[in-house]
Amino acid sequence: MTRPYLDRLAERTAAVGSTLCLGLDPDPGALPDGFEPDLTGIEHFVGLVLEAALPYAAAVKPNLAFFEAFGSAGLAVLERIRARIPADVPVLLDGKRGDIGSTAARQAVALFDALGADAVTVNPYLGSEAIEPLLERLDRFAYVLCRTSNPGASELQDLLVAANEGAGVPAEPVHARVARLATRWGPGGTVGLVVGATAPDELRAIRRVAPGLAFLVPGIGAQGGDVAAVLVDGPASDPPAGGRPGGGLLVNVSRGIAGLAAGPGPGGARSGLPERVDAAARAWSTRLAVLT
Repeated sequence: MTRPYLDRLAERTAAVGSTLCLGLDPDPGALPDGFEPDLTGIEHFVGLVLEAALPYAAAVKPNLAFFEAFGSAGLAVLERIRARIPADVPVLLDGKRGDIGSTAARQAVALFDALGADAVTVNPYLGSEAIEPLLERLDRFAYVLCRTSNPGASELQDLLVAANEGAGVPAEPVHARVARLATRWGPGGTVGLVVGATAPDELRAIRRVAPGLAFLVPGIGAQGGDVAAVLVDGPASDPPAGGRPGGGLLVNVSRGIAGLAAGPGPGGARSGLPERVDAAARAWSTRLAVLT
């Protein structure tokens, strides 16, 4: 890939008419009956989910931990799953990476080159230098953790940071300062933010701080996030993400598709599974339609 990630995301978003991001978090203990709770069962289940839901998804987000837990065999499964996703569908690898420069450089090679990620999630806690190698490729993308959707997010992310009067920066929560800094990171068009749907007030405030950054929004579906608020405040209004179909917004749904669709069918768990996944993905795609 040589074209900017935001260009490719916009094209796919326009093609499916939705901001739905299909999350793949295959827990072996949560597979439906008929699938062995092991790596073979995971690969079969994810394959079925992917085939049925892909027509409705603007992007696909495998969670690395659910494959890394099986060691090299799990990564091999991830590679095979990645190979099944067409080139016009952006793939985000959710690993929340970030480390000192030399380590981050190797993380970039692992994620972008070896595993074929179009975008990744990164942790800014070590500062910008720790994620710079993951931001510098013009055809790839990094979503910086900003205000996450988990219940404990406020412990650190909502702490108040003192004002920097010399730079004209007000006192603000950590998540707002991260968003403010991220607007200046990278070469331009390679940085977005992870902002949870479970904190709609914070999402709205972050959008004011970073009007041009693409948002990856978890917390919809099983976590009960505010869909309406996300559709109003999630799309970017300014460049680089603004002015494109969807405004750079991706709303992740994992259990809301694979989990709810995995209930038993009339002939057993496998019976009708593709149809149930199709219905769930289509319904979420419609709820997350691109607003005009």
